[in-house]
Amino acid sequence: MLFNSLHFLAFFPIVCVIYFLLPSLKSRNIFLLVASYYFYMNWEPIYALLLLSSTLITYLAALGIAKYPEKNKKSVYLIGSLVLNLGMLFLFKYYNFAAENLALLLSKLGIAIQMPKFGFLLPVGISFYIFQALGYSIDVYRGKTSAEKNFFTYALFVSFFPQLVAGPIERSTNLLPQFKKTHPFSYENIMSGINLMLWGYFLKLVLADRCALYVDAVFNNVSHHNGGSFLLASLIFPFQIYGDFSGYSLIAIGAAKVMGFNLMENFKRPYFSTTVTEFWHRWHISLSTWFKDYVYIPLGGNRVSTPRCYFNIMATFIISGIWHGANWTFIVWGSIHGVLQCIEKWLGWNKLQSQWNMWKRFIHWILTFCVVCLAWVFFRANNMDDAITIIKGMFYNIGYPFINTIPDMILIAIALLIVFFKESIDEFGWKISISKSPYWLIRHLYIIGIIIYIIMFGVLNGGQFIYFQF
Repeated sequence: MLFNSLHFLAFFPIVCVIYFLLPSLKSRNIFLLVASYYFYMNWEPIYALLLLSSTLITYLAALGIAKYPEKNKKSVYLIGSLVLNLGMLFLFKYYNFAAENLALLLSKLGIAIQMPKFGFLLPVGISFYIFQALGYSIDVYRGKTSAEKNFFTYALFVSFFPQLVAGPIERSTNLLPQFKKTHPFSYENIMSGINLMLWGYFLKLVLADRCALYVDAVFNNVSHHNGGSFLLASLIFPFQIYGDFSGYSLIAIGAAKVMGFNLMENFKRPYFSTTVTEFWHRWHISLSTWFKDYVYIPLGGNRVSTPRCYFNIMATFIISGIWHGANWTFIVWGSIHGVLQCIEKWLGWNKLQSQWNMWKRFIHWILTFCVVCLAWVFFRANNMDDAITIIKGMFYNIGYPFINTIPDMILIAIALLIVFFKESIDEFGWKISISKSPYWLIRHLYIIGIIIYIIMFGVLNGGQFIYFQF
């Protein structure tokens, strides 16, 4: 069920009404669990069994970890949880990619082999809910959280519908305790949640899906375009993916807020970053902190020798690239971000940031945005050949970009100006806030105005969210 569908616009209010009418915490949680599975099964019902399997495995593993004080026995349960969950993820997401590349490698060595292939559809959100469940297993092993005894409460933590298929990837220490509290009906929460959801819909429908009309036309038909089109599409795509994914996160956070739940912030104005390292402190925060806590720090983090620290950074971002998809383009994308952060660490930029004057910050901001845009080419390209063609074209085959409709470009420019103004207010702390005005009329006129703008200028028949494929 897509957030930008009429189905969801009917589903969500009904869920909220029933949730607040139910008298007890137990009945509310069971209802939310059923609603969450219904939400997920609208894509492919059979894959709800994968969600249930991951939930059951990590639930039982955590109970086993909590049962034994001996570290070696705890490790058995944790390793079992990791192997089974990552095994499911590998089978459905990476097996065909690995088999294809293994066969290619062996053929280079003169060994012909036909690897079996599976025709599985990629289950929506599998990377998100498996990482959330594994984070819980690891936290129980580390003693950061207690093993949840109630299976239904834990199952709701893994499957909570607002953030089930594309995050934020929640931690058990934040979300799980919230299912043990009764959340009363709150006008303040409802208005706050609706404001977040509306801004999310603006980012998705008005910005991202409008950008997609041009970006998809170029990236999906590389042979029909020149360097000018490649350059323009490569400058637009960063805003498409930001509007798409940040928009989803805000709708998820807002939907949860309406019901009284607080999800973690997932984006913090990433394109204001002046280093790539800072960019990753602001972009997909729930994933970047997950990799930091469960991959980078266990590898030794920055508490090791400089060469080993560089290795840890590279390993973390290569894994991050692989997490995004079974394609060499994602591996290259992750590697680029790893290399750039190693260079920044070597130059000491992150330590010097506080000493930069306005002009130095401006130059570093431009530089960071340019290298992030260049890396996004690999993320968006359908394959490595297309990515290389696009990058070469931007530097050696510049021409007048093909623009199908000028009005679309004007609408994109207007949307970007609105987003830039809104995020500048938040970034620099300007005391301007229409949505939080003390005047009731202004707050509600803002809501009516943004709804009208979305209906008039949004792409209402847009596709699914980009991160659903991960």
